[in-house]
Amino acid sequence: MILWPDTFNNHLHTNVGVAAVEALEAAGFAVTMPRRHLCCGRPLYDYGMLGLARRYLERVLDALRDEIRAGTPIVGIEPSCVAVFKDELPNLMPNDEDARRLSRQVFHLPEFLAERADGWEPPQLAGRAPVQGHCHHRATGGMGGEERLLRRMGLDVEVLDTTCCGLAGSWGFEAEHYDLSMQIGEHSLLPRVREAPPDELVVADGFSCKTQIEDARVGRRALHVAEVLKLAREHGPGALASPYPERLLGDGRPRPTARRRAARAAARALALGAAAGLVAAGARAGLPKR
Repeated sequence: MILWPDTFNNHLHTNVGVAAVEALEAAGFAVTMPRRHLCCGRPLYDYGMLGLARRYLERVLDALRDEIRAGTPIVGIEPSCVAVFKDELPNLMPNDEDARRLSRQVFHLPEFLAERADGWEPPQLAGRAPVQGHCHHRATGGMGGEERLLRRMGLDVEVLDTTCCGLAGSWGFEAEHYDLSMQIGEHSLLPRVREAPPDELVVADGFSCKTQIEDARVGRRALHVAEVLKLAREHGPGALASPYPERLLGDGRPRPTARRRAARAAARALALGAAAGLVAAGARAGLPKR
């Protein structure tokens, strides 16, 4: 299977991408990713740049054509990117058979694990989990796969009957929309997260939903389902007995390996040595001649 490395999780929430690879490998899948940078073009739709968005999608089809024709499943971590392939792609390119194929063989991560991981038993986790469904996730298959997966883990799942989180991609970041964005969040989502007891685990797969919750300073960090699986694997079924269980994963940023830390230390030492040499050379050049 191919894991789609969306821009959000490839550059901003890299911990989620790492957790997704670990979850898929734990379920027995051999994970591959595109060999060159690709983008679904999601932000372009918000500004009506449909011609450019189509060119982005043509690049995707060109790069993955062999895998698409072979029926290789493509799994997305970010719901808004999966929605592009499930919905916008066949609408923009209705006469392209490969576009139709891709739209049929792309999956949200929890949907894929719930439906395609034959013989795999997810790690167990006891407790309650309110789940915020991303608007694009709800619109392209619904939250059923995620709910089934989390229940198989042993969680008492509450799929929140809330409105949009209010961020809506870049829209809520724009100064003229900020106040309205927060009002939408305060309609139902943010009050529910505020009242969540410390032993509940707030789950949200969408970058926008997670960011809105974090930036609203409600005292909680929502976890992607990939991180929930990581929490269960690494801390066991009783992880939610700890107050604010998301903190068991730290700040969410993956730690560099020992090899990478050593390489960074060597690079810093080399840079400091070079700087000291330049300073010494400059001092010698400024000495008066005898």
